[in-house]
Amino acid sequence: MTAPANCDNCFLELDLRQLAPPEPMIRILESLSLLPRGKVLVARTPFYPENLLPLLEERGFTWDTAREEGAGCRLEISHR
Repeated sequence: MTAPANCDNCFLELDLRQLAPPEPMIRILESLSLLPRGKVLVARTPFYPENLLPLLEERGFTWDTAREEGAGCRLEISHR
């Protein structure tokens, strides 16, 4: 997922790796409710967000995931 070339401040980043479930999912969903179209939410979680992905689909978002060190995950989420 790549931000448009003409976009200033296109990314909103959340580092949620220190939080226990379900707090990362709650914070991601809260942030997405405020995310403008054209921006990307980048969230780093302490685990693969398996339960979050169907909720993103239902709410009209697309995402890419990348595994990080340990059980962590980096998500890039944007509006469809």
